[in-house]
Amino acid sequence: MNSITENTHPGVDFTRWLAVGSLLGLILLGLLWELWLAPLRPGGSWWVIKVLPLCIPLAGLLKNRMYTYRWVSMLVWLYFTEGVMRAWGDAWPSNGLAGLQILLCTTLFVACALHVRIRFKAAKATGNFVPVPRD
Repeated sequence: MNSITENTHPGVDFTRWLAVGSLLGLILLGLLWELWLAPLRPGGSWWVIKVLPLCIPLAGLLKNRMYTYRWVSMLVWLYFTEGVMRAWGDAWPSNGLAGLQILLCTTLFVACALHVRIRFKAAKATGNFVPVPRD
């Protein structure tokens, strides 16, 4: 028997840690960006509070909660949009940091989407899938 349990697909752990890593990267980037690297005002900016909503789903991702993966994949688009706007309108180094934010957001979205897809397929294959009732 291999080290992977019968109920776990090999891609679940990879996508889980990819999602957690990219979320931690977004948190760290937001803190560094607004406090030291390129704050809107010298000495730091109150915009650093934008990382607080990113801290909320961290526990759910670490606990492998399916619902968290689903709503984080929607939340991340707010940060993606901010990254695109700041990459377009800000000067260096802020636009470079915005490009990194775009990359991390895209990685987080793909990881969450793949994680949900793999878990749904695995649940269907084992017969543990409960479809959502239609009206």
